[in-house]
Amino acid sequence: MPSPKIYLETTMFNYYFDRERRAHSTVVAVFDAMERGEFEPYTSDYVTDELVLAPEPKRSRMMELIAQYGILIISANEEIARLSERYRENGAVPPKKKLDATHIAAATIAGVDYILSLNFRHINKAKTKRLTEMVNLNAGYRGVVICSPKEALENGKQKYD
Repeated sequence: MPSPKIYLETTMFNYYFDRERRAHSTVVAVFDAMERGEFEPYTSDYVTDELVLAPEPKRSRMMELIAQYGILIISANEEIARLSERYRENGAVPPKKKLDATHIAAATIAGVDYILSLNFRHINKAKTKRLTEMVNLNAGYRGVVICSPKEALENGKQKYD
């Protein structure tokens, strides 16, 4: 069985280096699991656009994780922009949180199994999960599981069907 595809939202890169955060060790454990081939990692141009705004040396260190762990980058495109807009129009993500909606759209269109996020305000929350699932199904896409890194590790190699 192939390894589950995971999308690393921006918080995953931040928490990797922030030892003060409670979820730091869990995030590092996800990266270790990626290195062992337990997950097929993805991120997107939208994440790298955010990472380059971080101050040095953190910026370079976060960007280096992409090459170090063989994280595939999903390119920005119009299909992602349209799905992101649908999420905002349907109230899945607040209208002003375009980038958060875009992360979900990029992962959905790329066909990943899990979106790993520690953004519990606009991405990893019950309303967003429910409404993005509805929008995805109505738009002809399959659902994607939005979860914390801890949940992804607990699910191990179980693939979302």
